[in-house]
Amino acid sequence: MDVKEAINKRRAYRSLDPIKISDEIIQDLAESAQLAPSCMNKQPWRFIFIRDKKVLEKLFTTLTTGNKWVEKVSMIIGIFSNPKNDCIIGERFYYLFDTGMATAFIILRATELGLVAHPIAGFNEEKVKKILDLPEEMRLITLVNIGKHSKEINPILSESMKLGEKQRPPRKSIDDFVHINKYDPSKEK
Repeated sequence: MDVKEAINKRRAYRSLDPIKISDEIIQDLAESAQLAPSCMNKQPWRFIFIRDKKVLEKLFTTLTTGNKWVEKVSMIIGIFSNPKNDCIIGERFYYLFDTGMATAFIILRATELGLVAHPIAGFNEEKVKKILDLPEEMRLITLVNIGKHSKEINPILSESMKLGEKQRPPRKSIDDFVHINKYDPSKEK
């Protein structure tokens, strides 16, 4: 599978079947993130790969109601960083951008391996940080949920989520977000 194919195949499915998460899968995903670009090669990203059932169950208690589907995942990757781990140029903090690129590498590699890698924002950051023993200065950016796509739609999903399992949600037109040579405010809706 080439990169374009992985990009096209990637989906944020919520209906998942369990899979065995081997050390080799973790190593493979970590090696993909390791190669991501970053400002001055500072590599600010940090990952915790969580596959222990007891720790996963604790993490499930931190989720918002709409993310109860996560309880079917086989692994969660806690993605975090410290703003001081990366370039700060004026008011620009690069740790979020650079960690996002490394996360995208993980997501695309997981897709290539036939896995679903679904990042979420619906969790209580302070509770997750406590469960994972993250220092206060670290920012928990996202949780990426790993599993195998199930052919059976998870019955706890909302109707709109169920629809998203059957078809890709609509994407903005390229004309809505691409500007050439200068910003065009008429594109903002």
